[in-house]
Amino acid sequence: MSERSSSKKKFDPAQVGAEALEQLEAAVSELEEQVRDVNARIDKRAGRPLWQAIVFGLLLGGVFVASLFWLVELFVLFVTALVVFAVLELAGALTVKGRLRSRWPLVVVSATMVPLAALFGPEGQLWSLVGAIILAIAIRSGRALLQPDSRATTLPDIGVAVMVLAYIPFLAGFAVTVATSPGGVGWLFAGVVIVVCVDVAAYATGLSFGKTPLAPNISPKKTWEGFAGSLLAALVAGVLLGVLMLGVAWWVGLLLGAVLLGSATLGDLVESLIKRDLGIKDISSWLPGHGGFLDRLDSMLPSMAMLFVMFQIFG
Repeated sequence: MSERSSSKKKFDPAQVGAEALEQLEAAVSELEEQVRDVNARIDKRAGRPLWQAIVFGLLLGGVFVASLFWLVELFVLFVTALVVFAVLELAGALTVKGRLRSRWPLVVVSATMVPLAALFGPEGQLWSLVGAIILAIAIRSGRALLQPDSRATTLPDIGVAVMVLAYIPFLAGFAVTVATSPGGVGWLFAGVVIVVCVDVAAYATGLSFGKTPLAPNISPKKTWEGFAGSLLAALVAGVLLGVLMLGVAWWVGLLLGAVLLGSATLGDLVESLIKRDLGIKDISSWLPGHGGFLDRLDSMLPSMAMLFVMFQIFG
């Protein structure tokens, strides 16, 4: 009995635990490798770090919703911050490419335009643009007097400055103009959701089924199949939000979806045209998975102007 017992292998809890831990670590490592491989294939297919894009997209969306429904002044501050970063990006890219002498005057002036729109409504928004353009002309003219070698680019610089001011802070001002109007918060939320549906549907359907280029000379990755998906999403979202949230007739919601589909698509193509003209892929890389702030605002900016029009008619 003693010899037979001694020949049996003794049970060692520590060794068994170590072996189990090694097996667990091996399984976890294998799982991590599989996840990395899947993510790499997804990112390659998507053309961007998809999970980072989703996380930062949800973060921006959360700040938007929280500020809009909690305290409209915070929403104005949020939009102002977005405008400052977007102007900083675009004016910076234009400066690097030699299309603009300095970006900082535009950044400073743009930071005042959104609050003025919030305080004084459409009139304040319009006059803030006029004042910003006059100030930009004065600053550039003063530079030409002090730096004679820069006079040759005075008019092109002024033209670029006017484009930036009208494109970003002025169009963004429509968002706060709507939000600060009686009953405007719901309309703004509905409008932003519809534009997001347009972007997501265009991206998802284009990625899955896209074959026919929509505007190959401007944005080769945009397809008619993606546009069809965004059309369906815009109309469905427009009707649902219009009827259930805004309390308007179904055909008004349908019209709202169609109008914002057109403005969002146009805004996307306009930014693509700007980037193609500058020879860059993204305006910046500040937002992982998204490029820059302007890359996320391109479809929103003209859509806010069209939302303002729809709100004035049906709101």
